[in-house]
Amino acid sequence: MDSKKIWHFFSYFSTIQTIFRYLFLIIQNLSRFPKYPFIRNAISDLFHAPVIVTFMDTMLLLYFHLCNLSPCTVDIDDQTTIHFFTPNHRKFNKPNLVIIHGYGGTSRWQFVHQVRPLSNRFNLYVPDLIFFGKSYSAGADRAEVFQAKCLVEGLKRLGVGRFSVYGISYGGIVAYHMAEMNPLEIDKVVIVSSAIGYTEEQKERQLTRIGRRISGFLVPESPQDLRFLVSLSMHRNDFLKWVPDFFFRQFINAMYKTHRKEQLEMIEHLLTKDADPNIPILTQETLIIWGDQDKVFPLEFAHQLHRHLGSKSKLVILKNTGHAVNMESPCELNILIKTFVFGHSYHMLEV
Repeated sequence: MDSKKIWHFFSYFSTIQTIFRYLFLIIQNLSRFPKYPFIRNAISDLFHAPVIVTFMDTMLLLYFHLCNLSPCTVDIDDQTTIHFFTPNHRKFNKPNLVIIHGYGGTSRWQFVHQVRPLSNRFNLYVPDLIFFGKSYSAGADRAEVFQAKCLVEGLKRLGVGRFSVYGISYGGIVAYHMAEMNPLEIDKVVIVSSAIGYTEEQKERQLTRIGRRISGFLVPESPQDLRFLVSLSMHRNDFLKWVPDFFFRQFINAMYKTHRKEQLEMIEHLLTKDADPNIPILTQETLIIWGDQDKVFPLEFAHQLHRHLGSKSKLVILKNTGHAVNMESPCELNILIKTFVFGHSYHMLEV
């Protein structure tokens, strides 16, 4: 990163720090306005509207720009549009990499720790899945296969040739289908924390183990729902006690309000379709990455997928890491992705 970009980066984030300092001072002093209820009500309204999350989302957009990525939308047909972040200047001496997010917000929030190191080494393409962010479809299809077909078509329209793909959680399921349907276009595959090829018994056992209605926290309605989702996804979650409810409420309003119905229908499709342990075996080299403390999809899912894919797959288990590998162990994850796609040798099965 050159000196000008470094200056811009720290300028943006020092501004964020200053604003948050004053916001929290306001919160702490709300009780000092008993005689002026209109002031209290105005401040309360500020924190109920998604002002802070919208501001942070804008800062993330600026950060993606600093990583030489620009937003664009691609019309797949007259019903479906997909939003991408694409390289400002595609370099033909760099391989192409597509990274696909899961539930829990848009690509900006999920890949903030990855876009800089990955965009330095790859022509990076970062889509928002349909019904996340600005991606949308007026059609009725809610299947992950539909997501996969639309992403591949969108990449073709962007002029992307052969590429590797990395997907996490639900995004890993989409990536798997992309690789299965496009063996010539897709070079290598990285699957992170994704339940693929499970049995009906495994599905029912895991739903019972979680003990809550899946749609109730994957598409949260209350701060309590979102706290449960984060605590389930992250092994190191002590920070949750410091996050105020108003922030979670704003995040829910900003991320889930627009396409709540469609996201719930996507979950319903996943839960009601028949489990298929005999999924097609990918022809591509595949790297499977899992946290050893994953409470969403325990390690048995990782080992089962590894056995199913056979000798063309590798399994790496990250220690002291939960389901959200991209948030808890991003440095290790970035190194593993770069090492794997560029074909360097590595000998670790645990990190």
